[in-house]
Amino acid sequence: MRKLIVKEWITLDGIFDGDSMDEWFHPFQSDEKTEYIQNVVQASDAMLYGRTTYEMLAPYWSKFKNNEMGIAEKLNSVPKFVVSSSLKSADWNNSTIIRNNIVEEISRLKNQPGQQILIDGSATLVQSLMGTALIDEYQFLVHPIMVGQGKRFFRDGMHTPALKLVKTKTFPLGVMLICYQPAKNY
Repeated sequence: MRKLIVKEWITLDGIFDGDSMDEWFHPFQSDEKTEYIQNVVQASDAMLYGRTTYEMLAPYWSKFKNNEMGIAEKLNSVPKFVVSSSLKSADWNNSTIIRNNIVEEISRLKNQPGQQILIDGSATLVQSLMGTALIDEYQFLVHPIMVGQGKRFFRDGMHTPALKLVKTKTFPLGVMLICYQPAKNY
């Protein structure tokens, strides 16, 4: 059975806003952080996105043809599944829209042979799946800055399962990798 991995880049105050990455993501760049990101993408053979993240990533990554940033080739070739009831078409190579029976469809994907399935960004999708048993691990790359405003990954009133810390790693410039798995006993 494949694992479903949630990968999030966030600030200390939970901002994961792609529009403000120049303020909180790029200043903390290091070779080690880049290598981690490349390894996570390369270890995945399917991507799962919500509509908003898909619409942000598809035009950006689909224009690359020379394996830019060490992951463009993988992102452009790997099967991509977009959970959306409103997206009309998914034109990025190897993209499929999941409109109905979302939990059943993701369960079906997990039961196929292969590597891990990666959810990148897609906070609304992740939040909707937190109440299911589908997510196997949360990997937060936490940047040592508080932005104060922007899109937050964690929202008031969201269902939050009990988690068990399984790994931490410190990267240069104070970036922390914090990995959690759902706790079996709450």
